[in-house]
Amino acid sequence: MSTSYAPSADQSAVSESPSAAHAHAPDVTPGDISIGVVIGRISEFFDFFVFGIACVLVFPKVFFPFATELNGIFYSFAIFTLAFIGRPLGSLFFLMLHREFSRGTKLTVALFLLGSTTAGIAFLPGYDSLGMLAIGALALLRFGQGFAIGGSWDGLASLLALNAPRNRRGWYAMIPQLGAPIGFILVAGLFAYLLLSLTPSEFFAWGWRYPFFVAFAINVVALFARLRLVVTPEYSTMLELRELEPSPVGELVRSQGRAITLGAFAPLASYALFHLVTIFALSWALLFTKQSPVSFLLVQVVGAAIAIPCMFLSGRIADRYGRRMTLAVFGVLIAIYSGWTPLMLAGGTTEGYLFIIVGFALLGFSHAQAAGAVNSSFHSYFRYTGALITSDLGWLLGAGFAPLVALSLSVYLGVGYVGLYLLSGAVGTLGALWISRAGGLPND
Repeated sequence: MSTSYAPSADQSAVSESPSAAHAHAPDVTPGDISIGVVIGRISEFFDFFVFGIACVLVFPKVFFPFATELNGIFYSFAIFTLAFIGRPLGSLFFLMLHREFSRGTKLTVALFLLGSTTAGIAFLPGYDSLGMLAIGALALLRFGQGFAIGGSWDGLASLLALNAPRNRRGWYAMIPQLGAPIGFILVAGLFAYLLLSLTPSEFFAWGWRYPFFVAFAINVVALFARLRLVVTPEYSTMLELRELEPSPVGELVRSQGRAITLGAFAPLASYALFHLVTIFALSWALLFTKQSPVSFLLVQVVGAAIAIPCMFLSGRIADRYGRRMTLAVFGVLIAIYSGWTPLMLAGGTTEGYLFIIVGFALLGFSHAQAAGAVNSSFHSYFRYTGALITSDLGWLLGAGFAPLVALSLSVYLGVGYVGLYLLSGAVGTLGALWISRAGGLPND
């Protein structure tokens, strides 16, 4: 598709005169923006992992007691995917809300909906009380979570990228991604603590609900922290100067379709690995090994902790060699790692732990630069909506079905096919990066 676009005279004045824009921009530093971005991402990933871990440890028994443990996890993973389907639909709805009202109104409604659906799961009776209605309500609330996350996009991550010093863009691109390992550590640690502190009957009766209550509380804190930033005159002015406002989706697709496609495929390796070492790995350990959930969760916590310094190092590497080059190198390493996946999953406890530790380390390096790796190709007028739609599609393609697909492949075809699945993600990443480079896009 053609990527040409003719902005209005006013838009051209902002786009073509960055020095003038900066001359009138408020004194808001990248460090200030980072605070709001990290708080928002930790909140989002805390919600994300609370539901994902509950799909393995809780829902099969509470909502699918009539099924085998394996089928219960399958059903739970199917419901897990609904959020990724609801996310792009929510984005479209909340873009309209943003245009009609304001960024602050949109964010308030979205996070209120996210908190309500999360709290709704915490209070939801199980199958023993409501039967199939409980399963239907769980599916509806899960879809609502994804729908709300689509509206929680506030543009701060893009603003951070645009305001970062040119020689530090890799470092500042890494900062929002820290929300993933931090969110996982908090959730996995909380579930491990509850499993250790409660009897099984207490855990399944009421203990599992506690992480959802915590998620609701974090959503409330995140709402006020982010509103405090995005509705202030300083940030509003910065967002307007950088043209981080909604643009028509139809016009975006017609004009920037190639960039959307490449942007959605570029992070596939990272997003696929993201689920294989977290939610899928926990289901595999529970179903096919003799390890206790607590011990495996603690190993995953160690892995996530290792991912954090790897992300910091990735930022340094990206600043020196370029974000796309960094993502490509670690895409190749993930492809190599995929070949060892069957041996590590089919091996003993040591091999399983190695799968987690090495996987998290690779995830730290790759995920740190995965978001928006080719977003610089968007015209400034389309950057806000383009980054939003690209993120939604990337998570849908690379992550939404990953636990369900990986578990199905391992059960019905063998663990070797899990490695092939991860390899396909790496190929998607490398292909997108190669095409973007062939198209002359800068290696920022």
